[in-house]
Amino acid sequence: MRAEENGRCITKLENMGFRVGQGLIERFTKDTARFKDELDIMKFICKDFWTTVFKKQIDNLRTNHQGIYVLQDNKFRLLTQMSAGKQYLEHASKYLAFTCGLIRGGLSNLGIKSIVTAEVSSMPACKFQVMIQKL
Repeated sequence: MRAEENGRCITKLENMGFRVGQGLIERFTKDTARFKDELDIMKFICKDFWTTVFKKQIDNLRTNHQGIYVLQDNKFRLLTQMSAGKQYLEHASKYLAFTCGLIRGGLSNLGIKSIVTAEVSSMPACKFQVMIQKL
């Protein structure tokens, strides 16, 4: 696949994830109390949202208290199957693009505009960086 084609594919997956994230967050929060603040929302994403989607909580949430959050999943469900072979590392970005969209869409429906990126240093662990954009 050419780089241009791959880029389009990743954008499409991220957009699909965004729409799915928006829909899921609507369903998951219809019976929850209002969130106090940004950190409260991020905790909800790491615990409830992640558990419902991936059957486990995020392993680690860090923040610099200036709008950047790092969500670490040490055994990311979508990468565990392919982590056995190194040849699949190049395909990891597609799975991560959808998940970045999922997070961004969920946050968007909770009133938070963000940029979400992912990085994999050693499979199946990965980190999602969420940069909150102030309006």
